[in-house]
Amino acid sequence: MSREPAELHVDEMGRAELPLDLLAAADSTPGVSLVAFGDGSVRMALRRAEDSIKDLVEKGNL
Repeated sequence: MSREPAELHVDEMGRAELPLDLLAAADSTPGVSLVAFGDGSVRMALRRAEDSIKDLVEKGNL
């Protein structure tokens, strides 16, 4: 897990770019599908889609 914060900017189209080292720290590589969602607080969670789907099917939540 990356311990260094990264400041992101959301552009006028609602897009944000994540530094590759943040994705690499989460074991994500270019081309992988990700799911972004609010975790119930003011934080946003970003997970690999395959992990999210597995948890949703097996546990009923993300």
